[in-house]
This record gives sequence, structure tokens and C-alpha cells, in this order.
Amino acid sequence: MNIISWNSTNKCNLSCPHCYRNAGEDLGTELNTNEAKKMLDQIKAANFHLMIFSGGEPLLRDDIFELMAYASAIGLRPVLGTGGGLINSNSAQKLKKAGVLAAGISLDSVNPEKHDQFRGEKGLFNKVENSFAELKKVGIPFQTHMTVMDWNLAELEAMIDYSVQVGAKAAHIFFMVPTGRAAYIEENAITKKEYQKAIERIMKKSKEVEIEVKPVCAPQFIATADQLEIKTRFQNGCLAGASYCIINPVGDVQPCAYLDLKVGNVRENDFKSIWENSEILNKMRNLEWKGKCGSCKYGKNCRGCRARAYYYSGDYLEADPFCSIKNTAF
Repeated sequence: MNIISWNSTNKCNLSCPHCYRNAGEDLGTELNTNEAKKMLDQIKAANFHLMIFSGGEPLLRDDIFELMAYASAIGLRPVLGTGGGLINSNSAQKLKKAGVLAAGISLDSVNPEKHDQFRGEKGLFNKVENSFAELKKVGIPFQTHMTVMDWNLAELEAMIDYSVQVGAKAAHIFFMVPTGRAAYIEENAITKKEYQKAIERIMKKSKEVEIEVKPVCAPQFIATADQLEIKTRFQNGCLAGASYCIINPVGDVQPCAYLDLKVGNVRENDFKSIWENSEILNKMRNLEWKGKCGSCKYGKNCRGCRARAYYYSGDYLEADPFCSIKNTAF
């Protein structure tokens, strides 16, 4: 299934230090309503299915419910990616009416004070918990999104348990890639050794719960699951360029949110043409990996983190520098 995420606005009510968009203020040249609807038509024509409305904070766009409803009407499956602080009874009902099928809500700690401090708003944790309750009332399933840092690394299992407790359908654990504002807090990122251990902990914990648990931007979970003999429904690690891409607020298309490589702009070219003809995307689909990734037996499915390779080497086709998987030769 092809998935696309649209950073619908750069506006945001939070000030997260790891934000890949460097979100905060409206960029001034963001896609307007008509441009956005044209883009959605092109996305549908390119055989995409899941349409993620993210940001910044998408609920700060005045026309967001109209656009979500339009996406649903043309056969896309709209879902919401949000910080959670703006979901109340009214907005939850509007999301349901617009046809939103699910929501992903950021939550980085089971400790309210730590979460609020990281996201830059006192009381946010309580608002997020309220958003869970309001989404339940209208029947919109939700999942939690945690970003792993050095200060919350010990909370992986607790966050998964908490997600079960609040009724989430999934817990997705994101691993930070130093891009956007995150490049300025690289010292808070976990080490290569901690990274692999964290993946192993998440996969082992996934066996203990009934909800979906997935490491994100940690494609080595494919190899880890195989080597630990843990069953997972996921067949691929990094989806960037293969079955996933993003469009930013001004229409630039990128392979993923963390890989800051523009492959086209929907104001200038039809999205379907960009998706099918981009040299960068086609190299990624052809698995033209270098170094260890090029000789790894998991290379076809894991694919390595292309954004991490690009950040550390300047080449998105290079080996993922955080990979420590052994016995990977064909």
C-alpha cells in the first residue's frame, strides 16, 4: 500500500527541539485550498491510498477538515498526525465527520513533566490524554508516537504498556534522525550500541502485547526480528521512495521527512510524474545501496535508513552508519 504524508502547514503550537520541519510560523507560501485539492487528486491518480495529514500542527489549518473530507470523498484514506493538544470534543467530531480513519499522537514520556518540558507546553500531557478520550467517544482509533532520546530510552517498555492501557491500537517508536532542529540536539541522540539494543527491546516487548508495535526510522528491526525469531507483519523497514514519500507545506516532494532531498514540486509538475520519474526515487527503488547495505542479505527488505546515511555521509545510497547487524552477507 502506498502511503504519503503531507506537511499541511508549518504552523505549530509547540516548540519541540527535535522538529524536522523547524515548525512554528506559517511559511507564507503554503499550498492554498485549491492547490491542495489538486495535489490530492494527483496523489489519488498515482495510486496512493493512505493520506497522512501532518504538520507542523495540521489542526491549525483553517481548511483542514474540508481537505480531509475531500481526500475521503475521492477515495483516499485520511489519517491525522498531531501533537494532540488541540483535539477536543468539537474537533474530534469534525475529524469523524471528515472521514478521518485514525490518528497518530505524539507522546514521548509516561512522565507528564518530562513530556511537557520536551514539547514546550505545560499541561500538554493532560491534553493528550484528553484527546485519547475524545477520539474514543467518536470511534476514531489512535496510536502513540514516541521519539527515542537519551533521556527517555529507559521508558520504551513502559510507553508500550501505557499505550495498551489507554486503548491505543499501536505504539510506534521513532528513532531521531538529525535533521531540521534535531541537528542541534544530536548530543541527545542515542548511540549506535544503544540503538540496536533498543530495537531488540522493542521487538521482544512486542511479543508480550496484543497491539501493534513498530520501530520507525530503525529499519534494522526487520533483521532483528528474523534473528530473534520474532514474527512481525511488516515485510519492509525503510519505505522511503518505494511506497512512501512526503510533500512539505510549499509543495516540495521528498523521499521521507528526514531525507531533505527535493525531487520535485507539485506546483511545477504533476505528482504522478514526479513519483514515477524521479532519478533519486528510482535509484532507491532499484536498491542501489553502497557499502555494507549493498552486500547485506536483508538489504532488499531492511533498506537501511537513507536519511541517516545522507546526514552522516552526504550520500543517500551509502550504508546506514547505525547498523550493527552481523552475518549479513548473501
